[in-house]
Amino acid sequence: MTTDAPVLCEIDARGVATVRLNRPHRNNAYNGEMLQGLLDGVAALAADSSVRVIVLRGNGPHFQAGADLSWLREISRGDAAVNLEASRLTGQAVRAFNELTKPTIALVHGSTVGGGTGVLAACDVVIAQEDANFAISEARWGLAATVIFPQLNEAIGLRNVRRYALSCERFGAAKAMAMGLVHEVCAPGGLDAAAAPVIEGLLQSAPEAIAVSKHCAMSCAGALIDDAQFAELVALHSAKRQSAEAAEGLASFAQKRAPSWSVRS
Repeated sequence: MTTDAPVLCEIDARGVATVRLNRPHRNNAYNGEMLQGLLDGVAALAADSSVRVIVLRGNGPHFQAGADLSWLREISRGDAAVNLEASRLTGQAVRAFNELTKPTIALVHGSTVGGGTGVLAACDVVIAQEDANFAISEARWGLAATVIFPQLNEAIGLRNVRRYALSCERFGAAKAMAMGLVHEVCAPGGLDAAAAPVIEGLLQSAPEAIAVSKHCAMSCAGALIDDAQFAELVALHSAKRQSAEAAEGLASFAQKRAPSWSVRS
């Protein structure tokens, strides 16, 4: 894989795979190419018997800036099939992390926005720098984060989703840990040191026992969504992007102005 690919994967001698989001010039905002790269990379790592742990991180100043709104504007001009496929890709990327049988750790710095928060909610362990910040921002632009709500509800609880997915407020690492999105907060530059004992613990655990334990725990908690619900969430996600409200929200972003519904006190 070339170093300018949107997703980079490497595996060390211990079987620890690192997946790096690699669109730093766009703050790792995702587009179709990045989503497909994530799906392909995760599938390859899942099938590789030498891989014991998967670590997710972002190159550049931020972990992940949500969807690339320029890409969304382009997609929204397409037909229903194009929009449905884009939403399916988005949902599949989060669902793939959620259902991986191998343990996952996300190491977070800078900002994580929109779909990026869904990916964090789908990982087994999340460690963030104390200066990291988070937002579920879709509604700000006339969109709806439907495909990540199952994971967010499981990670931070419905009450918090109902606040932060509606207000789109940013919140810091301490708040994210209090809500359950983040397990541990470390000083800037301390992500690798903080992750080391977690990785060591995972490497000491039996791979098949991890897979069974993870699946059983999620199943008992009702945290695995079925194909019918997934299809419904994808359809809603796609339809909202094609609405007049979303068109206004995406146009306001491109024109660097407030959307028509924005009221300043």
